[in-house]
Amino acid sequence: MNKTAAKPGRIIAVCNQKGGVGKTTTAVNLAACLAAAEHATLLVDMDPQANATTGIGLDKEDIEYSIYDVITHRRRGNEQIAAEEVIVHSGQIEYLDVFPAVPDLAGAEIELVNVIAREKRLDEAIKHLRERYRYIIIDTPPSLGLLTINVLTAADSVLIPIQCEYYALEGLAELLNTIRLVQKTLNPRLAVEGALLTMYDNRLNLSRQVAEEIKSYFPDTVFQTVITRNVKLSESPSFGKPIILYDIMSSGADNYLKLAKEIVHHGSSKE
Repeated sequence: MNKTAAKPGRIIAVCNQKGGVGKTTTAVNLAACLAAAEHATLLVDMDPQANATTGIGLDKEDIEYSIYDVITHRRRGNEQIAAEEVIVHSGQIEYLDVFPAVPDLAGAEIELVNVIAREKRLDEAIKHLRERYRYIIIDTPPSLGLLTINVLTAADSVLIPIQCEYYALEGLAELLNTIRLVQKTLNPRLAVEGALLTMYDNRLNLSRQVAEEIKSYFPDTVFQTVITRNVKLSESPSFGKPIILYDIMSSGADNYLKLAKEIVHHGSSKE
């Protein structure tokens, strides 16, 4: 992508150490909707499962270099591999680029364990990209290990997807404690972008009860947009397409377009 962001971009981490909450679905579809609105957007995959990479339509077998090579300072000849060499165009949406992952990323935590400033490897790799992208959306692994700490150190804010099911708030205290620790020691600008209700079914009392509980837990930071249960949204990753390309008329597409609009408005109100 040759386009440049008109003003320094925002880095938003999509994070919840609990799996199955719609984290990757949110990262992929939020990035796609922001790009569809002609905001230069970069989707960064920091999950070794690489589901964001494949969910946007990239084949892991075709990836020569990945985010693993950048944060572990791999070299090609005498030169260290830079982010610009790894980033690829999504191939589907004009304003969307991808910083892909491969399963090798799982080994990065072990490789970096004795490295000085290991928590800042991602920040070093992407901070200059703010001038190129208006939004940098980062998918995180379902854990609070070194890869997630790298993401929180690089991010401006954290979007927390929370599914409207039993045990929805389980582990959130640990996540918020980690965010506070990163704020104190590594990244004082880090803020909570908001909690996002996912897998909501308004036919179920449970969904409504959990939604109220989450709003009580996050009194000022729950997104107005709610991601409802939607079959098309579940199907789209297997076709390597964000929901707006798989079925623009679906409720899932409508939900994520509204979320993108809310994110843009939230950012504009701060500037």
